Amino acid sequence: IQQMQHRQRRENKMSKKNTTVPGCVAGFLGENSYIIVFVAIFIVYALTTNGLTWSGMMNVFRHSAVIGIIGLGMGLICITGEIDLSVGSMLALDGGFSVIIFNMTNSIILTFLFAVLFGAFCGLINGVMVGWIQMPAFIVTLATMLIYRSFAQYFCQHVDKALIGGGSSVYKMANSQSSYQTLYNFGNGKVSTIPIVGLILIIMTLVFVYITTSTKYGKKVYAVGSNMKGAQMAGINTAAVKISVFVIAGALVGIGAFLWIAMNASADPATTGNSYEMYAIAAAVLGGISMSGGKGKCLGILFGAMSYTIIDKIIVSLKMDSLINNAIKGIILLIVIMVQIVGPQIKQKFKKAE
Repeated sequence: IQQMQHRQRRENKMSKKNTTVPGCVAGFLGENSYIIVFVAIFIVYALTTNGLTWSGMMNVFRHSAVIGIIGLGMGLICITGEIDLSVGSMLALDGGFSVIIFNMTNSIILTFLFAVLFGAFCGLINGVMVGWIQMPAFIVTLATMLIYRSFAQYFCQHVDKALIGGGSSVYKMANSQSSYQTLYNFGNGKVSTIPIVGLILIIMTLVFVYITTSTKYGKKVYAVGSNMKGAQMAGINTAAVKISVFVIAGALVGIGAFLWIAMNASADPATTGNSYEMYAIAAAVLGGISMSGGKGKCLGILFGAMSYTIIDKIIVSLKMDSLINNAIKGIILLIVIMVQIVGPQIKQKFKKAE
């Protein structure tokens, strides 16, 4: 009966959909703000550079890869109405330990598998405490943010120097390993003129667009974020869903960590992933993901990640003080959230007026 009532309310809502031009425009602004923001930032980028070049645009694509992949996981968590502040520290810890595995095994495949599985394990720790024990996600991930970063720095100082590439404060892939050049070439290689890491970002984005729009699991994720009590009444195991999104986000951090060491051949436990939790959240929000849960499209995260990268390029091209970088990003983030909130409100006003 409840399902029939829910279906009837949804059909009534669809039948009353506003078709006026102002209402449609307001709705478009609210649902596709990521496109508008990206186009606006890209136009500014085009005007402030000496001329757009294909290599320059591909460079933006390359530098957006890691944060974009992490942002996909963050977006999934945000859709359930939760948050993860530990992804930046997790990137440093996972990247550092993956370097150790590479130096021990000289195997790219084992390094990749370790990075993904260890990331998933770190995500599982967060997920169990949030989904099963029902601790606040903000507090849990704030704590694990400190723990993961501390572990990354501690082990870098206390493991055998040969395992961290002979350095004293940075995890380095040993260039004496026969697979070193292969992995480094992969991280910095291109297919035609498109960076490999950029192609991986596109593939991962398409996978998550499919998962969130065309699978039962994706519908469950949105249901939990939209109305958790309603989802429970519909028979959805909300705890399991929340645990799963944190595990998936951790696995994506693992992929990001693998790409990071492939591109840089090292991981600095003090700076790698620094503030990436904020950048991932911002990429998700710029991409149209609602922080209140239940709304947003994973496709927008791709645009959100590239928008943040382009902002850095604009600041450099204008020769502005780099210290103003985060202030500009913060202002843009506030504007986007305002559009997300105001757009539906305007649309609702036109519906009432009609």
